[in-house]
Amino acid sequence: MLQNLIHNQTISIQNSSIEITIKREDLIHPFISGNKYRKLKYNIQQAKADHSKSILTFGGAFSNHIAAVAFAGKEYGFNTIGIIRGEELSLKNELNPTLQFAQSCGMRFKFISRGDYRAKTNQEFLDNLKSEFGDFYLLPEGGTNDLAVKGCEEILQTEDSKFNYICCPVGTGGTISGLINASENHQKILGFPALKGDFLQEDIRKFANQDNWKLITDYHFGGYGKIKPELISFINMFKKDYNIPLDPIYTGKMLFGIFDLITLGVFPSDSKILAIHTGGLQGIAGVNAMLKRKKCPLIEV
Repeated sequence: MLQNLIHNQTISIQNSSIEITIKREDLIHPFISGNKYRKLKYNIQQAKADHSKSILTFGGAFSNHIAAVAFAGKEYGFNTIGIIRGEELSLKNELNPTLQFAQSCGMRFKFISRGDYRAKTNQEFLDNLKSEFGDFYLLPEGGTNDLAVKGCEEILQTEDSKFNYICCPVGTGGTISGLINASENHQKILGFPALKGDFLQEDIRKFANQDNWKLITDYHFGGYGKIKPELISFINMFKKDYNIPLDPIYTGKMLFGIFDLITLGVFPSDSKILAIHTGGLQGIAGVNAMLKRKKCPLIEV
């Protein structure tokens, strides 16, 4: 693994006394990137201990989790099964780059309707999947479970205690839960959800053991997978100014939010902010293909 590549990269913001440091978790592994590596670490160990031959999980068409699980299965000798949200995808003649990659790693797909997808945690639904695919090690959507949170607790290191704000994107709540559990009393954890709504509060409380956190729900840009021109412009500006690529689903939205909050004067003067880059860069190709069809500006790579 390439954990030695992880480093904190401090960026300078013009006319600001606030310091932002990016923890480059995107460099942890070329294919099992960022928080996906953290979430899979102990789950892979458990799957091996259980003598499981297959791993089954859930995700959308551009899911970083689906791509990471597929590669991990290939790397560690598991069959992988992806239950993909959106049965209309099965009617298309070709898969998007994320699903192409997962398929090239040996993942089998089952495309289901969005209505059926909402039943993915029901026991009857899971029993039907076992009847179809046989026994498997179950990974929830986004990989979030107790073992995933344990892995995400390892993101913060001793040297990160100097930061008083720790920011991360939020999908299913596993990464922020690990950060909360590993944080110190003087630190405030800010989560930037990629989805609309405030429903993640209860999911996070299931795993988090402290109350030093808050969700900033103003920077989802319309919801999961929704992209707007101002976000693309920001991501391209950030890459040009700081030579750090951002994905448009998670980390791009978080950094956009942090910069906006600084402009609005939300952070006290001399604040030290640690922003977690959770990876997800594999999704840029698929998003760019979608933007190209809509004749919109593309993310520069």
